[in-house]
Amino acid sequence: MAKRIVVVGAGHVGLYTALRLSRKLKSREAEIIVIDPQPHMTYQPFLPEAAAGNISPRHAVVPLRRILRNKCHVITGLVTSVSAKTKTLTIQPLVGPEWETGFDHIIVAPGSVSRTLPIPGLKENAIGFKTIGEAILLRNQVLAQLDIAASTADLATRRRALTFVFVGGGFAGIEALAEMADMVDDGLRYYPELDRKDLRWVLVEASEKILPEVGLELGAYTAVQLVERGMDVRLSTRLESCVDGKVVLSDGDTFESDTIVWTAGVKPHPMLDSTDLPRDERKRVTCDAYLRVIENGAPLDGVWSAGDCARVPDLSLDDPDATCAPNAQHAVRQASRLADNIAAVVRGQEPKEYRHKYAGSVASLGLHKGVAYLFGIKIRGLPAWWVHRTYHMSRIPSLNRKVRVVADWTLALFLKREVIALGQLQAPKHEWREDSF
Repeated sequence: MAKRIVVVGAGHVGLYTALRLSRKLKSREAEIIVIDPQPHMTYQPFLPEAAAGNISPRHAVVPLRRILRNKCHVITGLVTSVSAKTKTLTIQPLVGPEWETGFDHIIVAPGSVSRTLPIPGLKENAIGFKTIGEAILLRNQVLAQLDIAASTADLATRRRALTFVFVGGGFAGIEALAEMADMVDDGLRYYPELDRKDLRWVLVEASEKILPEVGLELGAYTAVQLVERGMDVRLSTRLESCVDGKVVLSDGDTFESDTIVWTAGVKPHPMLDSTDLPRDERKRVTCDAYLRVIENGAPLDGVWSAGDCARVPDLSLDDPDATCAPNAQHAVRQASRLADNIAAVVRGQEPKEYRHKYAGSVASLGLHKGVAYLFGIKIRGLPAWWVHRTYHMSRIPSLNRKVRVVADWTLALFLKREVIALGQLQAPKHEWREDSF
């Protein structure tokens, strides 16, 4: 009888695991069900380029029903509970009543969400940067501020509109900041009323360094590059408040801004609160090196996890307490090992440990600029930017998406960047709500 394998979440881990399982197992061996509230997987490393208009936002997402059309059943909905003891879960579809189903194996991989702090005004005024919707919203917001600044004679309004604040000096914050700055620089040619010196880009980072994943030297190089581009880099500084757009920093500085981007870390998806799975002090699902969920040192039958939401031992390091970092590189490789292990167990074989020596990190600093630390080699500038694009183009799933992304990049060599805000996308029926009938 075919085993029922349920995949909760279709991010890097969920999608790659389901795709590999569908290729390794025959229909008579397994029924694969993939559940996610979105009908697509978002390739998050391409969010900055999608926001900046280097690639179409549609090309930064992968349609689940297209790529998983063979031997996978895709359900668009929320998992509202998981019971490892009874091997059941409850699904809330987009419309209609929730329903319950059982499983033989479950892969719990909902990923992570933005980690917010109780900062006054943050939830009301800041924009996150983890979804394609947030990327489009940020693009519209930044470009709309140019229109506002160019259409007013009030200096305070213009100064507020042209002040852009990014909180968090990791990959998401740095790449979003750099790409948005490049986009605005390109757009200024269409705004004779504005001057580049009127722009203020502020990076706020609570620690003493940025991009720690690429090492101290390349992190310092990145900071210097940003400062040379006229950006205000605030290290060892925290955002204290942003009520009504009034930004208050821990170093005592205060100013106003209509664009505040929050990229200061992630936390495991809150969906995990509705499960009976064991978790550590950081709310991550506890796993062993085989990617099995463990409780009191013993694996739970048929329950697996990986990715941002999981605590997975890093066997490549000498430290017995070391765990894998929450990044795409580990997620993709964990997905391969996870699929192989489940296929092995289904066929009565033994699983293998996940072991991957971290290869390094790459980051874009805008068009034709970047940093990379690969296998101990430090790369910067144009070569690093090329490595960044090449690596991520190779990792995005499906030939369809690879071709579309390369086509976008190729066209950008000959055509000027589109710098138009489509803010009405956020409220397309606004006029209908007015008393106009």
